[in-house]
Amino acid sequence: MRIMGLDYGSKTVGVAISDELMITAQPVMTITRKSENKLRKTLAKIEELIEEYEVSFVVLGYPKNMNNSEGERAEATKEFKEHLERRTGLEVYLQDERMTTAQSERILMEAGVRRENRKEYLDKMAAAIILQSYLDSQPAD
Repeated sequence: MRIMGLDYGSKTVGVAISDELMITAQPVMTITRKSENKLRKTLAKIEELIEEYEVSFVVLGYPKNMNNSEGERAEATKEFKEHLERRTGLEVYLQDERMTTAQSERILMEAGVRRENRKEYLDKMAAAIILQSYLDSQPAD
């Protein structure tokens, strides 16, 4: 059993997967689409990854504003959550993702990834941070 972490953006979705013990999150890939509303292929790819990794449920980054209010991106994320649940039949949990992009950027800088190459890794790294945050918040058995 594994958990999938997603960082949903207007044109990309970062994907991360937990290990089988659900202790650590690893970045897997970034799914790119031409426009925000073109979700069919994105959902199909996520469905394929769910099957490949035997995912039991999904953790989706929830972009709240720093003052804890919900903006346009949060509404778009809730819609995406509904699409995911309908398409996959899996439970989708919303995880606060404030500061994950900044944290991802810092990790990539510290790892020596050149500025022009960071975008390639940013979304999947953010997905891994979102998922790791969820995993760390779960009580140990």
